Parts: sequence; structure tokens; C-alpha cells
Amino acid sequence: MKLNAEEDSTELRQFRERWKEEVRHRQGTATTSTIQQQPDQPSASPEAHVRSHVPARIVSPAVSHQVLHTSHGQRPLSGSIARAVEIYHSAVQREQESDLDEALRLYRHAFRLNPDVDRAHFKEEERLQSLARSAAGTGHKKTISTGQGEGAATRDGHPTKAPEGKELVHTNRILSNVVENFPEMLTFEPEDEREGVSINIMPQELLLDILRNLDMTTLERFATVSRKARVLSLDSSIWRDLVHMAYKPPQIPETITLQTIVDGYDSNYRQTYIEHPRLRLDGVYIAVCHYVRRGLGENVWVNVSHLITYHRYLCVTLSTAPSMLTSLSRFFPDGQVLSLLANEDYQPALVIPILKPSLRMKGFYIGDWRLEGSNVLVTNLVERHAHTSPAHPSHHSHDPPQQSRYQFQMTLTLRSKPLGRWNKLEFVSYESVNVEDGEVVLLPLKHERPFWFSKVKSWPGY
Repeated sequence: MKLNAEEDSTELRQFRERWKEEVRHRQGTATTSTIQQQPDQPSASPEAHVRSHVPARIVSPAVSHQVLHTSHGQRPLSGSIARAVEIYHSAVQREQESDLDEALRLYRHAFRLNPDVDRAHFKEEERLQSLARSAAGTGHKKTISTGQGEGAATRDGHPTKAPEGKELVHTNRILSNVVENFPEMLTFEPEDEREGVSINIMPQELLLDILRNLDMTTLERFATVSRKARVLSLDSSIWRDLVHMAYKPPQIPETITLQTIVDGYDSNYRQTYIEHPRLRLDGVYIAVCHYVRRGLGENVWVNVSHLITYHRYLCVTLSTAPSMLTSLSRFFPDGQVLSLLANEDYQPALVIPILKPSLRMKGFYIGDWRLEGSNVLVTNLVERHAHTSPAHPSHHSHDPPQQSRYQFQMTLTLRSKPLGRWNKLEFVSYESVNVEDGEVVLLPLKHERPFWFSKVKSWPGY
């Protein structure tokens, strides 16, 4: 037993000596490599400065780590975890170069320094990639067409000066990344290669003039046809006209200029038109509301319930077009709104053709509206109804408006589902105002539902 114990202790001492020798050898190697790298560091600074101005997509992964830490002001990892992540990154590179022995050694070293180094490396890579995407998005805006404005970038990412009377247009980051991979020469390709495409003969100026007459939905559908169509649909002159037609008081406050709003979207007219709130004037906002009312039956063992349905219409239109507000609403560019509250006997197909300011029927109101941010403020709602029966509404009556003791006002929130549609209005508050003393009373909203936009082809837009 003593011999076996002495042999075990001898082997243990030898193992410890070998382990200590290996540790001293590794520490000496690491110190030597650090000393050798220090003279090269001053010369690396100019190279890093040059590479920081190179687009992120042509910088190698190793360089991108260094550049992104310095150019974006992000603090690098510190302490042992930073050293472990650096060694782990080197191991990944060695593995990609098929140097598996060295990769395995570096992996072991990294995990000895920190057991969670793989997770830290993954999070660090994600952070660097997000920084690279943001740098590419802000530094590589591209020109799709010409117009007025400076500071835009051409297709290859270099800044250029706009021709006189023209405008350089930016796209958003997603479209910039997509269009970047398009070939320089774009054409409409035929379904059958043996046949030609007549639209390729048409001058681009004429195509753009045609596209200016389309609404946003049709224009975006055309853009999905081909890459050539997408580039044409991004022309700034198209979206600039739409923005100038849509965004004017009461769509925007009188104290704010349109150019200020556009500048908030980096002078991108397309992004402004899609993302900035605006009320739709080419249709009507309709809310279909339901509630259940108890009824009376002859048999006490039978409970009778009535499902009540009514419509609320809101309209905003031009001064020469119809407008109305009631579970159906339509808005006019001159700030007039029409509101109509009707029961299920008046379906939208019956109401919309007669929905005009000259309409006189019970539940019909005319008021004013304005848009502040994403909030729609409807005020001075006064009922306009004739002495005719509700079953026979008169929409040609010119009787003087009756003086009402009460006016109504409502606040709604404008939403967009999907982005750019601006097709939903949600109730925030509904109030009555006493005309004589100005007392405001908040009215309860028990069965109200959101308004959803419904386009009317015969009604003009902006």
C-alpha cells in the first residue's frame, strides 16, 4: 500500500510540474506577442482613419470591429470578458481558415477566461452589425431621380451636385439597400423573350407624367411589376406633388410650414406622404355599431332580445363635394366636416350618394375639423335637419339653419393599418357644449366603434 501511495504522489508531482511549465510557457508567449505588436500600433492609426471612410460592406470583419468602436463612440468590452471575446473571435477566424488545431487551442483558452464567452461574442456581433447597418443607412442614401436639393448621393454612394432646376431625392434605408443591387441599365423585360416590350420605347419623362396621375395605392402596385417600375415610382417629382396637394391647413397647423415637416423626414417626400398623418378626403369614414336591447314577449318563459345596428358617418371633402359626420364621416379640405348618425335602414349604399352639405335629415351635423399631430379635433357640430319625415330625407332643402342650444365636439385618434393608409379613427372623447354659457359636458361612449375608411371613386381626393 505504501508503494502504491508513493507512486501516486510521484505521478501527481510530475503532472503538477508539467502543468506549471505549460502555464509559464504560455504566459511567456503572450508577453512576447504583445511586445512585438506594440511598435506596429502607431502605424495602424492612419489605416484605421482611412478605413473608417470606406463603406461598411467592403471592410473586412476584423477591421469593422475596430472601426465601429471608434467611429460610433461605443465603449468596447473591458476586463477579462473583452480579452475572452477577442480570443474567441480569433478562434472563429482560424476555424474558417481550416486551421482547426489552432482554433481548438484558442477556443479552450477563451472558455478558460470566461465560461460564457460564446454568448458574449454573439451579443457583441449583433451590436456591431446593427451599428454597421445604421452607418450604411445614414452614409449611403442614393439618388433615384433628379429634382431640387443638394447633399444627396448618386448611385455609387458619392455625393453629387444637383443640376440646375432639378432635385436629388433620397430613399429610405430599406429601399436604398434594395435598389443598390439593381443593375445600372434597367428595362421592362417581356414575359416571352422572343417578343419585345413597347413600353421601353416610351420616353421616361412621359412615363413619369403618367405616374403623376395615379394615387398612392396604384403607384405602389405598379412599382411591384419590375425593378424598372420600382425606380420610376421613387421619382421625387411624383411624391412632391402628392405632398403639396395633401398637406395644407387644416391638415397641418398654420404655424408650421410644409418644408419643416418634409425636413423632419430627411427631405424624403415619399416617406413624408406615407408616414406623416393625413386625413383621407377621397372617401368616407364609417363606424358600424351594435348593441343588444331587451324586448317584451307574450310568453314569460321566453326572453326577447333585439340586436340594434346603426351607422356613424364622418366626411371631409372639398367645398364643392359632399361632406358629413355620423357613424359615417367625410372631411373637406376647407375644414368642413359632415357627420351623420343613421339606423340600419340607411345603409352606406343609400347614404353616400346623398351625403352633401345640402342634406337635411335627422341626425345630420355639420362642423369644423383640424388635424394636430395624429389627433383629429371636430368642433362646432350643429344638427341640420328639415321638417320632413326621416323616411324621406330632403337633400335639396335650403332652409335657414335653426339656432341650436347645444353644439357637439369630438376628439379622435388617426391610425394607419397598414402603414400609409390612414384608414382608422378611434374615439377619444365626445362632448356637448352649451352655446349660452359655454358649459362642456363629457358624453359617455358605450357602444361606439372605430371609424374605418371606405374609398368612393366618384369623390375627388386632395
